[in-house]
Amino acid sequence: MKGNPLFRLIASLYEWLIKFNTKWLAPVFLLIIRLYWGWQFHITGMGKLSNIPKVTGFFQSLGIPFPEFNAYLSGSTECFGGLLLLVGLASRVTTIPLIISMIVAYITAMPDTVKNIFSKPDDFVTADPFLFMLTAIIVFTFGPGPLSLDGLIGWFLKKRAAQHVTTSGRRALKI
Repeated sequence: MKGNPLFRLIASLYEWLIKFNTKWLAPVFLLIIRLYWGWQFHITGMGKLSNIPKVTGFFQSLGIPFPEFNAYLSGSTECFGGLLLLVGLASRVTTIPLIISMIVAYITAMPDTVKNIFSKPDDFVTADPFLFMLTAIIVFTFGPGPLSLDGLIGWFLKKRAAQHVTTSGRRALKI
């Protein structure tokens, strides 16, 4: 069957699709996700930090302990975490507090949505925190991609390591 021209054509097209996805589509997708949702996190966080009394009152109404502290914490996490996500710096680490923040938002502001996640899944996926949390989970899982500061730093470190190995090899030969 491997000699079959149709099989070889399908296999070649599949290989090309995988390479295209890995080299071009995935990095661009991750860039778009990070830019859009990083900015959305930042704007949301700025909104909270710009109106701490209102956020504190809302957190009090939800029964969140230390509402003013948590208003600052939540706003700062989203504001600065969003900027780090946007540029792709320390991305996987940054997504952890963002994910926690969205889980807390679900649990405190929408407990029925969480309780009914399997009986009413539409309520869960259409709630405000869902796309924020999904974005953070995607970046946590797949990383920020090569079109990020993390990617640039990784590329630079690999290049330096390769130069070091080459230089070390030359020294070893001379000795």
